[in-house]
Amino acid sequence: MLPAALVSFFLSGYAALLYQVTWQRLLAIFSGADVYSATLVIAAFMAGLGCGSLAGGHLADRLTRTGALLAFAAAEAGIAVFGFQSKTILYDVLYGWFAPFADNTVLTAAILFFTLLWPTSLMGASLPLLSRALTNRAAVAARNVGWLYGVNTIGAASGALLGIWVFLPRHGLEGTLQAAAWINLACAALALPVALGSALRQPAPISGVASSIEANVPASSRLPFLFWLTVFALSGFIALSFELIWFRLLGVMLKSTAFTFGTLLAQYLFWLGLGAALGSAFASRMNRPAPLFLALQAAAGLYAGVSLTVLIAQIDALPSLRWFHDYFGRYEPFDVYAAAGEIRGFVNDVIWSAPTWHRLPGDAFRLYFGLPALLIAPATLLMGVSFPVLQRVVQTDTARLGRRIGALLMANIVGSTCGTMVTGWLLLAVAGTALTLKVMVLMSGLFALASWKIFPNEGLLARAIAPWLGAGALVTAIVMPPGAQMWAKLHGTTADRMIVAEDGSGVSALKSSTASFDAGVTVFVNGLGQSQLPYGGIHTQLGALPAMIHPNPHSAAIIGLGSGDTLFAVAGRPELERIVSIEIVQPQLDTLRALFERRRYGGLQAVLHDRRIHHVFGDGRLHLATTGETFDIIETDALRPDSAYAGNLYSVEYFRLIRDHLKPGGLAVTWVPTDRVSRTFLQVFEHAARFGAILIGSNEPIRLDRAAIERRLADRRVQQHFGHAGVDIGRQLRPLLDHARLFGPDPERRRVTDVNTDVHPRDEFDIPEIFDPSLLRPEGSR
Repeated sequence: MLPAALVSFFLSGYAALLYQVTWQRLLAIFSGADVYSATLVIAAFMAGLGCGSLAGGHLADRLTRTGALLAFAAAEAGIAVFGFQSKTILYDVLYGWFAPFADNTVLTAAILFFTLLWPTSLMGASLPLLSRALTNRAAVAARNVGWLYGVNTIGAASGALLGIWVFLPRHGLEGTLQAAAWINLACAALALPVALGSALRQPAPISGVASSIEANVPASSRLPFLFWLTVFALSGFIALSFELIWFRLLGVMLKSTAFTFGTLLAQYLFWLGLGAALGSAFASRMNRPAPLFLALQAAAGLYAGVSLTVLIAQIDALPSLRWFHDYFGRYEPFDVYAAAGEIRGFVNDVIWSAPTWHRLPGDAFRLYFGLPALLIAPATLLMGVSFPVLQRVVQTDTARLGRRIGALLMANIVGSTCGTMVTGWLLLAVAGTALTLKVMVLMSGLFALASWKIFPNEGLLARAIAPWLGAGALVTAIVMPPGAQMWAKLHGTTADRMIVAEDGSGVSALKSSTASFDAGVTVFVNGLGQSQLPYGGIHTQLGALPAMIHPNPHSAAIIGLGSGDTLFAVAGRPELERIVSIEIVQPQLDTLRALFERRRYGGLQAVLHDRRIHHVFGDGRLHLATTGETFDIIETDALRPDSAYAGNLYSVEYFRLIRDHLKPGGLAVTWVPTDRVSRTFLQVFEHAARFGAILIGSNEPIRLDRAAIERRLADRRVQQHFGHAGVDIGRQLRPLLDHARLFGPDPERRRVTDVNTDVHPRDEFDIPEIFDPSLLRPEGSR
């Protein structure tokens, strides 16, 4: 029975993470991709899991082993039913009907919770149900529960990794959801014969089971169950806080692309699951599990602090780490497309010949796997080991097995949700990443203190090792580098040559080649180069071109702040009365203000002190979807097509949203990084004009009155505005105007299918198909 159950639960975890990475994208379209909306999605997801765990635990204790297996199969089938319809529910209904109300936080939270309650509660019920089905003696409860949790979490890691690298690139969001739903049906199908076999063997009812191992339970396990609920809730709070911190740090280090989050999540889950599986091997035999659980929690937090401290101290000193230091200072992210091609070539070799190891992309593996493993693997491994150890502490009676599993999971989820909100919304904004990490290391040290004080007579671990763990946490928190030094090292520079600000929404850094900031300044957002100062180039052209073409603009909306270049350029048209700047990473404005205090650059003067400019912080697409305002110019600043969630700003549906918020004759503007973006834009706008890498669309024919444009460029106020920034605006725009290409209505453009859509953002996940047997050929057959 156990092997079949483990296979089924592995697949269940696999499907769950396919759902999570896909649902999170669909829900970001509805509620926004900013940190506050993302937190609401995570909270709603976890709240459903917690409710399901609690309810599933109570149900499991009232069922026979056969009944629990049948209930598990029914839960998997129920998840599949939702999975098949989830694109319709989460996109067509939520986004199609309720998007205008998504700016109401309370209403959004309620909608998300009740929408996700069906599938997430069934997911949460699975572990208590399956644990009850496999366990007839409390002596093996820790082993069975640990194995199930570990295998399910490793399956989840596989789903996160293959979901982001294989399913989404090839099948899009809807195809990935369909695949996940079929996997759930397979889980149910695997469980049914096991349930039928169990029924034929006629197991004894619960009341007949020798349900207690009290004689073998250590004294520490006789503490009130409420104590362990509280401890596990605190553990969840700290664990999710560490996860947010790790993802913040590694996101900056790796220079996030669309593939970063899924890859990091897969590693986090893999080590967590492996730890649980390893812990299951010895959990049932240990005599002092309580102090060990507390020590494992303390050791995990201590390692999290020590690993980062050592990395920051040695990143520019050790030759083995020098590559990372150089990469951190780079403007561009790692070439994921090229790395995927090399992996594809390696897979081709594995299938058709012998593996050629030199074809493996070494830089990609050390960046996407080696560096995260160094920082998080030991800590998450220890967290995973602690789960079956805790089961050994609390599982003393099979009659309460399901309820205790459910209650513990619920407590952990409540703590995790609080950690997500408190750390994501408050601590990162008030204290910053470095100080928040110190706080979490110190909180982890409290577990060591508790082990030492509560269990002084339970062996060497509590008496001797626990005090050292607590002392180590205190020393580590003291010697950890301050935020300015940490972020400077993670941007390949020194603290005196960088201005940095952060909150829950992200990290903004300005890096200069000199300590006086009198030379060029590069803008980094979450570790990724975005633009430069002084102004001039594509960002200036993006802003100034539509402003000078429009015959009489009064209002404009600019999505993306960066260096302020595009915003500054739009503001060069004096007739504009209102300009709305919408930025998802709020600290960018703070760093620009700090730079202006050091360097009175004329371009920044206009961005920071022009009364026509109104700054809004949040998701730009969500702002357009929820505002009733229309504009003469709407522009999305230049964004790499493979950046995380970039597909939301390059899709047919997004361009339609822009079109619907234009005034008559208004202009929509986008950078055109790929041919597919061009096709997507031209499918929406019948009237358009292309200027090199810039497309401008309108709901009316675009008239390029060159004489009028030249008069506007020669206007004294325009010349003065751009002169403050040292920009010759005529020289910037005239070559583009000389080679303009106009587009009129063309029915053929509407029939093009190779475009970006919300449910298949092709450009964002544009990599060679790694596992596509139909395209793989043996060497020499091409």
